[in-house]
Amino acid sequence: MMLPDGWLWELDGWIIVAGMLCAVAAALLGNFLVLRRMSMLGDAVSHAVLPGLAAAFLITGSRHSLPMFVGAAVVGVMTAVLAEWIRGFGKVDEGAAMGVVFTTLFAIGLVMIVQAADSVDLDPGCVLYGAIEFTPLDTVALLGWQVPRVVVVLAVVSLVNLVFVMVMFKELKLTSFDPALANTMGLRSGLVHYTLMTLVAITAVASFESVGNILVVAMFVVPASAALMLTDRLPWMIVLSVILAAASAVLGHLSAITVPRWFGYASTSTAGMMALASGALFVVALIFGPRGGLLVTLVRRQRLEFGILGDDILAYLYRLEERGAARSMTTQEVRYELFGSRTGSVLIVAWYKFVGNLTSQGEGFRLTEKGRDQARSLVRSHRLWEQYLVEQAGMASDRIHPQAERLEHYTDRRFRDELERQTAFPASDPHGSPIPTEDSNRSIADPEKPVG
Repeated sequence: MMLPDGWLWELDGWIIVAGMLCAVAAALLGNFLVLRRMSMLGDAVSHAVLPGLAAAFLITGSRHSLPMFVGAAVVGVMTAVLAEWIRGFGKVDEGAAMGVVFTTLFAIGLVMIVQAADSVDLDPGCVLYGAIEFTPLDTVALLGWQVPRVVVVLAVVSLVNLVFVMVMFKELKLTSFDPALANTMGLRSGLVHYTLMTLVAITAVASFESVGNILVVAMFVVPASAALMLTDRLPWMIVLSVILAAASAVLGHLSAITVPRWFGYASTSTAGMMALASGALFVVALIFGPRGGLLVTLVRRQRLEFGILGDDILAYLYRLEERGAARSMTTQEVRYELFGSRTGSVLIVAWYKFVGNLTSQGEGFRLTEKGRDQARSLVRSHRLWEQYLVEQAGMASDRIHPQAERLEHYTDRRFRDELERQTAFPASDPHGSPIPTEDSNRSIADPEKPVG
């Protein structure tokens, strides 16, 4: 891979490592926040740590990272606990509870900073987008290497989160999807919940000093949400979210030092570009996701629409033959009689000719023997449903056609046989129309009489 001009592993490499560790640590827990509909808890914690920072400065009289981290972590955990308590005790919405807690604590922190600790330098910009570009400058000795302090902290947090998810996977899964069942199994969902919230608070506090509020909130929510678009299996969701989070960090830093040059600028915020990269990956998952992506959904919807229109064409031609009006049909008649679109009508007719359900006749088309067999099954399904709705559901015969029209497209041979058994093997539907048999060797005019 070609690296940008001016790339330094001693600087850019550690920046990417720090971003990846932050992203992975947040994504591991973010999966369960998304599943529990608590996606904005990380944002709430990141905003609410200000009084902890102010209190740590007041007590210690310094801005050393350790007391600041401890003070912020305590308030972060308090934010999670208070939000959950207000939600349960006050019976209010989860989002409202978090909003009350973090705005109140944030306001208290502002008052403390202004009134008693205005000599402390807390840059709002640093809180928003961090200072990840400067993380390689603050190093500690580790096994003979000078490693950025932030990398060490985030590595420990990522390892703790990974161990927690692996050890408590069953408990996290049950309490996320069915807390009541978890309680009946003796798993103590409350304890699992508060442990998760505590780790979320610690992760947010450990991350926001270096990467800022924007990136840590994005990594709690976006990779997990993107993974949810790609799979409905929780283990794969966790794996994919971690991969997407790490990829966001790499792509974000590369973009931060290359994309601005296209527009005449030197660089931009790495943390902001990492968050933007995660959003771009989410958009890709949203469009192309095999589980619920927009493209897949559009294709499925179009296939269903075309399938229903094709069934209606076959059934309509069969009913014409049944009434002795065996003739060809044109695409114009499809649009008029069956309300098909111009494109859909042309495509379906062309496809059915290709697979052998229809054949050309003059300016139109008619059923082949293969298409007639399929049409017979559709009409049989429709009329059996009509009989069932009248006999078993007690519906009036003048109100059953729309329901049977919908159900006929999803009824297979096994279901038809069961409907026939439930309705005592009727020869005709409630309107007097004969119900075709499954046997293709019977005539339409007299379905009980073999073709001689």
